[in-house]
Amino acid sequence: MAETRGNQTDGRLSNDSVTGAEAAVLSLAQHGVRHVFGLCGDTSLPFYDALARLNHGITHVLSRDERSAGYMADAYARVTGRVGVCEGPSGGGATYILPGVVEANESSSAMVCITSDVPVTARGRYPLTELDQTAMFRPLTKTATTIDHVDQIPDVFRKSFRAATTGRPGAAHIGLPYDLQKQALDPERIWAQPRHASFPAYRAGPDPETVAEAAAILRAARAPVFIVGGGAIISGAMEELDKLATLLRAPVASTVSGHGALSDLHPLAVGVVGANGGTDETREVVQAADTVVFVGCRAGSTTTEHGKVPGRGVPVIHIDIDPMVVGANYRCDAGIVADAKLALSALIEALRDADLASGGELAATLDDMRARKFAMFDRLARSDDRPIRPERLLAALQAHLPEDGIIVADPGTPCPYFSGYYRFPRAGRHFITNRAHGALGFSLSAGIGAWYGRPDATVVSVMGDGSFGFAVGEMETLTRLNVPLKMVVISNACFGWIKASQNAGYGSRYFSVDFSRTDHARIAEAYGIRSWSVSDPAQVDTAVREALAHDGPALIDIVSQVLQDTNVPVSAWMG
Repeated sequence: MAETRGNQTDGRLSNDSVTGAEAAVLSLAQHGVRHVFGLCGDTSLPFYDALARLNHGITHVLSRDERSAGYMADAYARVTGRVGVCEGPSGGGATYILPGVVEANESSSAMVCITSDVPVTARGRYPLTELDQTAMFRPLTKTATTIDHVDQIPDVFRKSFRAATTGRPGAAHIGLPYDLQKQALDPERIWAQPRHASFPAYRAGPDPETVAEAAAILRAARAPVFIVGGGAIISGAMEELDKLATLLRAPVASTVSGHGALSDLHPLAVGVVGANGGTDETREVVQAADTVVFVGCRAGSTTTEHGKVPGRGVPVIHIDIDPMVVGANYRCDAGIVADAKLALSALIEALRDADLASGGELAATLDDMRARKFAMFDRLARSDDRPIRPERLLAALQAHLPEDGIIVADPGTPCPYFSGYYRFPRAGRHFITNRAHGALGFSLSAGIGAWYGRPDATVVSVMGDGSFGFAVGEMETLTRLNVPLKMVVISNACFGWIKASQNAGYGSRYFSVDFSRTDHARIAEAYGIRSWSVSDPAQVDTAVREALAHDGPALIDIVSQVLQDTNVPVSAWMG
């Protein structure tokens, strides 16, 4: 069975009562959930039976690993703006799903994770798979609740969706005991707040006083620069960012997660800055600023190169929905705690008729900056060196991937290369990577979730061969569900980031980072996936073009340079 899909209904039963499992399913339906990603288990049997029996309009996507289900739900949320829902069984299932929940929470992706649990009546009696789920999930989510009574089920589901979608979006966890799933409750208890189906559910406006403070600084700034994070994309603030930057004639740089806040073809676009994806040329733009405006980002170690760029003497304006972020890493001359879209709109109004000091001097340098930045890249993208240079792959994808395509990148070689050198022509969420914790094995599973969220787009998952080994089981998911995901394996037979770190900081003493080369194309073929194995640089463009045109899942295995031999845009290996 490829996937389980219910029929659309109003989410109500005619019975006088419903079971706890039915209440859980109907609560999801009431919150507008269309897809649930998960893996079966014995404590989840009533929940699965309710999914099978009821008319609810939800598609259940069976994964081969609970961690994968979490990554699928995370990426689904990122590309849709709707809550990503994942589920798994008790015990090992709950521990396996945890990495996906942690990544979503720290990346501000709205997620509700449901794990079934041992019966309430069995607690403390050493049943198989018992663990304290709430204790495990509470420090790593916005809210975590293991339900104690069947009547609490609708309330806890409402609380979880409310937590996931309000303020800074994040993850919520629900522990659903087996026995409560079979008990009865009144269906009148089941209802949902429609706004909690998507995020941001409610927008928090800025304090006029803080807007005035920021506007005064911007009026006096002669060379302002924006550094924009993923919060701007989550807020949907792309248009407002464009308008304000154009008004100020200010360059716009981004974090890795903020890549896409402005089209890379925009005349004010700097590209990604920082230790992972930034280059000498983009760094120079930030260093030349006399005012820096952080928008929807934490100004963390990677973005600021461990607090060195921008320097400590430059005036800083910080805009973020999370009050704990503003002023956390840089002394803040003006802080605005608000939704990014509303904050930028308020600044546009405050500055619309203002006499601005900025003359656009930095903006005038951006064409030259981009030319210098891409001179080496363009030369290496034409190189016939073997093993193949990553630049050759990026150039082929740049030439053939449709403008509305989505690239999902794993850590290692893919993340810094696509952050630094891939030019996304449209603003919005077209680039996904797991920047919060950087676990390997993210992109294949996340690519599946991204496709379910945006099935009309071409989705490409790019991974190293280390990441491939973490996620290979989901290739069966691809073929079973006929998900037309395109995969690229940058194959160099090592854990490249760690090997490069050993090269840079430990006298090239390589220890336990190399493994046997795998023929990834043959593995893909065994799963029924069309594949290409490429070791000749001249064949890269053809393989990419044919894979993107293929009407089903496809994989390209590219025998590539080891990371420390590349021209990767990384200035510091430790995050």
